[in-house]
Amino acid sequence: MTDYKDKLGGLADKLKKETPKIPIQEVHPVRQNATVKEDAGQLNVWIPKALLKRMKSYGVEYDHSLKEISIDALNFFLDAKLKKS
Repeated sequence: MTDYKDKLGGLADKLKKETPKIPIQEVHPVRQNATVKEDAGQLNVWIPKALLKRMKSYGVEYDHSLKEISIDALNFFLDAKLKKS
């Protein structure tokens, strides 16, 4: 029992004398994109299943969401229509 107490006493002295070797972590703030988000509105449409499948497969292949594909398609369509006018 005395051997156990000596070990504990020695450990306490050792902890008091030595500073703990803890790695210092650096914290860097996350940079936010300076993009300005536009106000969004909701659009619900029914489209043919074949077109939806094509959109989904395109999105998977090129890593785009259905929302991004829809916005790009609408912008392209409206820009083309306005150029003809």
